[in-house]
Amino acid sequence: MFDTILIANRGEIACRVIRTARAMGVTTVAVHSDVDAGAAHVAMGDRAVSLGGASPAESYLRGEAIIEAALATGAQAIHPGYGFLSENPDFVEAVEATGLVFIGPSASAIRKMGLKDAAKRLMEEAGVPVVPGYLGDDQDAGTLAAEAATIGYPVLIKAVAGGGGKGMRLVEREGDFADALKSAKGEARTAFGNDAVLIEKFVTRPRHIEVQVFGDGTRAVHLFERDCSLQRRHQKVIEEAPAPGMTPEMRTAMGDAAVRAAEAIGYAGAGTIEFIVDGSRGLRPDGFWFMEMNTRLQVEHPVTEAITGVDLVEWQLRVAAGEPLPARQEDLSISGHAFEARLYAEDVPAGFLPATGRLSHLEFPADARCDSGVRGGDVISPHYDPMIAKIITHGPTRAIALRKLSRALAGTQVAGTVTNLAFLSRLAAHPGFAAGEVDTGLIARDLDALTALDAAHQRVVARAALAAAGLDGDNGWDAGFTLWQPLARRITLSTGGTEIDCTLRVGGPHSVEIALPEATSLAERRGGIWRIDGEPAAPVHAERGRVTVFAAPAVAFDVIDPLERAAAAATGDSLTLAPMPGRVVSVAVEAGQNVVEGQRLVVLEAMKMEHAMTAWRDGTVAEVLVTEGAQVEAGAPLIRLEEVEETA
Repeated sequence: MFDTILIANRGEIACRVIRTARAMGVTTVAVHSDVDAGAAHVAMGDRAVSLGGASPAESYLRGEAIIEAALATGAQAIHPGYGFLSENPDFVEAVEATGLVFIGPSASAIRKMGLKDAAKRLMEEAGVPVVPGYLGDDQDAGTLAAEAATIGYPVLIKAVAGGGGKGMRLVEREGDFADALKSAKGEARTAFGNDAVLIEKFVTRPRHIEVQVFGDGTRAVHLFERDCSLQRRHQKVIEEAPAPGMTPEMRTAMGDAAVRAAEAIGYAGAGTIEFIVDGSRGLRPDGFWFMEMNTRLQVEHPVTEAITGVDLVEWQLRVAAGEPLPARQEDLSISGHAFEARLYAEDVPAGFLPATGRLSHLEFPADARCDSGVRGGDVISPHYDPMIAKIITHGPTRAIALRKLSRALAGTQVAGTVTNLAFLSRLAAHPGFAAGEVDTGLIARDLDALTALDAAHQRVVARAALAAAGLDGDNGWDAGFTLWQPLARRITLSTGGTEIDCTLRVGGPHSVEIALPEATSLAERRGGIWRIDGEPAAPVHAERGRVTVFAAPAVAFDVIDPLERAAAAATGDSLTLAPMPGRVVSVAVEAGQNVVEGQRLVVLEAMKMEHAMTAWRDGTVAEVLVTEGAQVEAGAPLIRLEEVEETA
């Protein structure tokens, strides 16, 4: 076994690898960018080496610097985590050329599966079923359009070097193909440096089921399946293992196909074979097709660990150190059911836009596994993926594991940035999901209900007002009130675009009456806790200008300062503002140009995804305020529109 390993990654996966390595008595070396110098994974590692810079290109993608750090610290091996350099065969070869061990598959195996078109041909040769589609080298737009028409709509355009939904577009009508192709190629070129695409038949009631495989370079085993059908924008939201409705015959067929795929390329280490499954007829052995192989550990690997009792990172270290596979296929079995929910800093009502900000408060429930790479006080940076944590639950049955997930989400407390926590809670409570009726279109079909902004409950608003007034502490609870003035105070809160006026009046020792627009609540401190209308008050986190009430779901309120409001300058509705920090990929309009509602104005790249800013009304472009390639902050003005001048 290795004495020391270097983790060539950051955040949650770096922390995850460090925990297992520490349990095995292995010393760890963390690497970090300048902005990650105080990050959780740096604090956890036994040693840390700076890579400099801020963006991935300046830090975590600098293969030579990472190898130098490993050699300088006496590491014998490098664990790549996932993302960044984990599936870069050139990096693997560079690592091995120095005598270091790459904890993962060979460069040859990665290359064979790295391009989706070549991988599908290889899988066909290995007897693994593949989806009908076009995998040719001719990338002419006319050829691709003709092939799509031959396959029959709807079709998927997919970047051959893609992953994580980048460079992927669903096209349901022939007339939309040209624009979708241009967009997919542009995103693929930005993300992977390769704009080649393939065309696939789109399964109309698809389920995304993947099989965890593990090999030693000669033979492989599978650790059963995960259902990853709950997706938005082709990115996974909640995963579970095993798949609902799975039959023994289907499990055997998929597992055998996955093992054939891994053994066909001499795979070593942890990997995932992803299948698209036709859910319209139930799970049948003739209704699944190979999509791609991820030649690395997957984000959702904890659900497999929960149902098998296997530590996949431990297996990675042991096999990379030259040990044989730790188990035979007949040694592996499924115990219970597990779920994983991905908690992100993102603005769900605004279209799942990535968010940034300081996590002023972060607390997880004690009765769930919560894998995270951030702590309270850390900053969600615009340079990296905005995932805050993975919340994992396990139970003897699917129903129990799902109830535990709902409870764990309700017990998760995050303040300081917007998150998808309420969205995850609604999804976990979705009747169709609870019944096991999952497919990749579920979220899109019920998106309005899953992303709706609920009106804050009376007691939740009263709780926020109590905290905003500074009255909920153990001492000095009546601060802000004076005996020579009426014991009343007015506070204005804002949430979800709605302002709420609250008037607080002290009614006696540890008693406050909170008048809201529609009713009045009574807050009383009894037995050492505050109660509102007789119910225990929810936990809160208060900071300057903002109060978060950790109800189920949590609600954040801005506290309106009347002086700041009076001083603030109105921007009017003429400006298109950047919704997040990012890089301007392209500007599609010029000054003097007439545009219509919905027309693309600017494309921003942020957190590894492209986001199109469109016109919210008809108008004329009065001024273009940014240039292509510019880095902008959240709220920066991009385009100024003026009303279209009518001519006589």
